[in-house]
Amino acid sequence: MEEKYMVNDILESVKSKLLTYQEVISEAENMQLRQAIQQIRDNDESFQYELFKVAQAKGYYTPVSEASQSEINNIKDEVTN
Repeated sequence: MEEKYMVNDILESVKSKLLTYQEVISEAENMQLRQAIQQIRDNDESFQYELFKVAQAKGYYTPVSEASQSEINNIKDEVTN
């Protein structure tokens, strides 16, 4: 398997895990469990970002275009209203 596909597969896998962690955190009543899962999530987010930077540098991954300030403001307005 090509490195490009392996890197993108790992990125997708970590992304999926991050969503699962968020669900567990939001439903955890035990504060120690909640904090432990938050720490695991934080570590995985750091790993995902470092791998993303490598993938982007090698041309394996192209992020979506950056949002304009007006798009950001529109989303902020929608969320806060």
